[in-house]
Amino acid sequence: MIERTVMQSVAQGHVLTILPEASSYEAACAMTKARCGSVLIVDGAGAMLGILTERDLMTKLVAQGRNPDTTPVQDIMTHNPQFVGPETTVSDAVLIMKRHNFRHLPIVSAARILGVFSLRDAMPRELVEAEHMADLIDQQSTNVLS
Repeated sequence: MIERTVMQSVAQGHVLTILPEASSYEAACAMTKARCGSVLIVDGAGAMLGILTERDLMTKLVAQGRNPDTTPVQDIMTHNPQFVGPETTVSDAVLIMKRHNFRHLPIVSAARILGVFSLRDAMPRELVEAEHMADLIDQQSTNVLS
């Protein structure tokens, strides 16, 4: 069976971005309006600086009692996030995300932002394939260490 790439799995369209100086409140409103779990933080030229997720808003803003109106996204975003190229398979992307404990993965090619892959973009069989790959990698690591 031919595996889908991350670009084949994400909805084609607008990528949600915001400037680093924007308030956390503005970012949360933009994410809510777009029904999106993350927003990419970009500079004036459109280069990716970071990513802000619902989890970041919860753990770095709300749980710490910070004011969303006065806290810029650059203070709570994940700086220089890991990203993948458009040819990355869904199962490889899911494996990366599971290994590093995040749910949103920017797709970038030649410094151009193409989209954001989310765990929700994966089909159940692709999630199972990623789990199988993780198990095989764990077994190989165990065998090397033994």
